[in-house]
Amino acid sequence: MKASTTDPLDIEHIRADFPILQREFDGTQLVYLDNAATSQTPEPVIDTIAEYYRTYNANVHRGLHQLSQEASIAYEEAHDRVAEFIGASGGREEIVFTKNTTESMNLVAYAWGLAELGPEDEIVTTQMEHHSSLVTWQQIGKKTGAEVKYIQIDEEGYLDMDHARELITDDTAMVSVAHVSNTLGTINPVSELADIAHDHGAYIFVDGAQSVPHQPVDVEAIDADFFAFSGHKMCGPTGIGVLYGKRELLESMQPYLYGGSMVRKVTYEETTFEELPWKFEAGTPVIGQGIALAAACDYLDEIGLERIQRHEHELAEYAYDRLTAFEDITVYGPPGNDRVGLVSFNLDSVHAHDLSSILNDHAVAIRAGDHCTQPLHDTLGTAASARASFYLYNTREEIDALIEGIDDARELFA
Repeated sequence: MKASTTDPLDIEHIRADFPILQREFDGTQLVYLDNAATSQTPEPVIDTIAEYYRTYNANVHRGLHQLSQEASIAYEEAHDRVAEFIGASGGREEIVFTKNTTESMNLVAYAWGLAELGPEDEIVTTQMEHHSSLVTWQQIGKKTGAEVKYIQIDEEGYLDMDHARELITDDTAMVSVAHVSNTLGTINPVSELADIAHDHGAYIFVDGAQSVPHQPVDVEAIDADFFAFSGHKMCGPTGIGVLYGKRELLESMQPYLYGGSMVRKVTYEETTFEELPWKFEAGTPVIGQGIALAAACDYLDEIGLERIQRHEHELAEYAYDRLTAFEDITVYGPPGNDRVGLVSFNLDSVHAHDLSSILNDHAVAIRAGDHCTQPLHDTLGTAASARASFYLYNTREEIDALIEGIDDARELFA
């Protein structure tokens, strides 16, 4: 039975589903705070992918034998399950499985962008974008002549919506925005941006890599034209990404990759392609990963994304308050009560890489670097930052362990 959305998480029970959290390093138990990079995988998801390989491993849409039929049904139904998870009423026809968010972004940029964009068009994105978005549209702009413009952020790490309204005009063809910043923790007003884009006849692509794992998402309520995310950040396996697209848009696009599975009829002169979504899934697809992603959706829904979101919000506020209590720590992004469960920061006179190394000696895993947001770090005036990011299995005690490791780094570099 699913718990009430108001019930607190049973952290001890949840942590038991993640055997990796029991690992110890020199007698100290792992504190995993790098969930924005990749989450850990629970036993039910591991069991699902193991069952596939043990009992019905076969290629899909290629065989009449029993194993192929079972694999094909499970793989197709996984598309339906993911569609349900993000509120896509069009079902499997609006869900394309890719290998990650980056590939989903490139699929649209090349299949739609190269065909539709020209020197008279503009692409609007933001200063806080992940390289998978920023670099992709930058390169498409170079290929098509379209101009790329960037919505600025304010001092607290929010998008400047007045600037957004100035930049998005009738010349705008695509608005591409992160639902949640992987560096600042900012939750962007994507529904409002979708309205602005559509008022000017533009499409909107929402990068949901940092939102789908942590909060309820309804792509139709957002009115996203395209929406992408990855399985490995939401308790699923690596090697699986998702592209949601409105059916009429996906139907209008030519394939991004060509080969087997995505064709209906081939002659020496011509080829006709399969229906959605298969025309975008050339070759042997991510079968086991897709089936396991559906299991991850089941796992998160069983616990409840509202409960997960509330738990992470409490952790983020606690971490923000603890970190900002020190005068020698700079925290980037919005206040602790208005961000997702991640905090990027710097300790004065200690490079983020050195801090991460010292924390590793304490069995505390964080990320250090530019988090694939080099232009954003340039805007922030720093080359790198340390980032602690939380998920459903993290606790306040683990944040305390983070602070203890920071204290040791401070003493070491004093």
